[in-house]
Amino acid sequence: MQVSSEDRQFMAQAIELARQGVSLASPNPHVGAVVLDGQGKIRGTGFHTYADLKHGEALALERAGTLARGGTLYVNLEPCCHQGRTGPCTDAIIAAGVKRVVAATVDPNPLVAGNGIEKLRIAGIIVETGLMQAEAQKLNEAFAKYIRYRQPLITLKSALTLDGKIAAPQNDNRGRSAPGEQASTSSSWITGDEARAHVQMLRHESDAIMVGVGTVLADDPLLTDRTGRPRRRNLLRVILDSRLHLPIESRLVKTVQGNNDVLVFCSFAEEKKRRALEERGVRVEQVPLGVGDGRPDLVAVAKRLGALEITSLLIEGGAMVNWTALASGIADKVFLYYAPRILGGSDSIPFAGGRGFQRMADAARIRDISIHRFGDDFAVEGYLRDPWEAPTDPIAREKN
Repeated sequence: MQVSSEDRQFMAQAIELARQGVSLASPNPHVGAVVLDGQGKIRGTGFHTYADLKHGEALALERAGTLARGGTLYVNLEPCCHQGRTGPCTDAIIAAGVKRVVAATVDPNPLVAGNGIEKLRIAGIIVETGLMQAEAQKLNEAFAKYIRYRQPLITLKSALTLDGKIAAPQNDNRGRSAPGEQASTSSSWITGDEARAHVQMLRHESDAIMVGVGTVLADDPLLTDRTGRPRRRNLLRVILDSRLHLPIESRLVKTVQGNNDVLVFCSFAEEKKRRALEERGVRVEQVPLGVGDGRPDLVAVAKRLGALEITSLLIEGGAMVNWTALASGIADKVFLYYAPRILGGSDSIPFAGGRGFQRMADAARIRDISIHRFGDDFAVEGYLRDPWEAPTDPIAREKN
């Protein structure tokens, strides 16, 4: 498509509108829309939140009214063409008399996946795609993974020294691998204030956070989203606890807010302890043990979280949880914060423990790397797999 400065300006505005739906639209995608009249003047804008039902396109068209006729619609995701919780956006666009639609990227939902664009073109509407596609796909990467695989986008997040250590031997609390939590003393922290503040933004963008019970026993964390920004549902706090050692007196248990706030995955459950936790609002579910590691099967955990409509999971575990996530193949990306420190020594705790990959050829490979700076610290963001890559056997289930 021929891209003008105005096209880029209005698409950037649509993407910024879509970002306003972060933590409010899940399990649906983040969608923002801008409607121009025939003279190129903005007449309507909108973004989607799950509670409001209406999609960003429908809201923008509604606000534009008859002024949308002969105009242009900018949207960060291909308009839907199927009946879900609301009617197809393509029908609303056609009825409004829009002349041109600019969509940043095709919808990864197998029920749409180009069909919305085709329907608009058959109706005589000019449709152009690809403008700011990378930005649009980044915004909806969790939705892309979830809608195709029915599992959350899973991110491994940790704070490390330059030599890859998450804790010193004498203050091994499984290592402040969750920067942003309150440590027993500030000397335990690896990264600085800016990096720890950014972790809260990652939590805000996630549906769930997960740690092993060892982190709970050592740190007694809250694992909350402390940005103060609105959410449709609480950040689900997930604990891997094979033998149900979660303390009744832990801050996690004491701060439970309903059945969808703290979820423990175990493989063996002493009935009395299970009842005690459930009486306090903790949700306990049993899954099989993973092969050879004595921990709950993370593949089964990922599938169960997907069934609960969790589209994104942030893992803030220690060395063994990190290794198990890598070895099981459930991790999609990493966000690793590095501080300008070197611990050294064989007793310091590495990012990933366990057996490790035995050959360099088998090592987990990170692609599409981005570097972020936070004061004296920096972070490496990268992907083990592309969340927009279509599965070989797509699941065409409606979730809209």
